[in-house]
Amino acid sequence: MLATPSTDCSIQRTLDLIGDRWTLLIVRDLFRGVRRFSRIHEDLGIAKNLLTDRLSLLVDAEIVERTPYQQRPLRHEYRLTAKGRALSPTLVAMMRWGDEWCSGGQSPTELVHDDCDTRLELQCWCTTCNVPVPPTQIDSRPGPGRALNTAKAAHG
Repeated sequence: MLATPSTDCSIQRTLDLIGDRWTLLIVRDLFRGVRRFSRIHEDLGIAKNLLTDRLSLLVDAEIVERTPYQQRPLRHEYRLTAKGRALSPTLVAMMRWGDEWCSGGQSPTELVHDDCDTRLELQCWCTTCNVPVPPTQIDSRPGPGRALNTAKAAHG
C-alpha cells in the first residue's frame, strides 16, 4: 500500500493545526469556558511560553479569536470561532475512546444535553439509510478535495 501524501489527507492537515497535546487541551479548556490566559495556564500547568505559542497558532489558524476584556493593562480572553467550535465532535470522539480504552469503560466526565440532562452519544450516521454505521462498515473513496489539494501542491 502506498503512503498517502499529507496534502491528500485531511487527518494529517488537521494534526498539523491541532495535533499536539497542549493545543488539544487548550481547545478543551476553551470549550469548558476557561478563556483567560492566567486561568488556562493555571488549569493546565503549561509553561507560559508554550501557552503563548499555542494560542498564537490557534489565532493564526482562525480556530480561536482574541478579545480584549481589560484596557489598562490590555488583557485578552480567548474564544473559539465557528471553526474552533466545529472541533467539538473530534474532542468528544477522543473522550469516548479514552473512556473505553484508558478509563476501564468508566467515564470520568459525562457529556449531557443542557435541555434534558440526557447523556450524549457520538456515532457515524448514514443519511440515506438513516441508520448508525459501525467502524467495520465504513469505506473511503477519493473526494472532490483531492484534486483541489493536488493542484495547490503543484502551484505552491
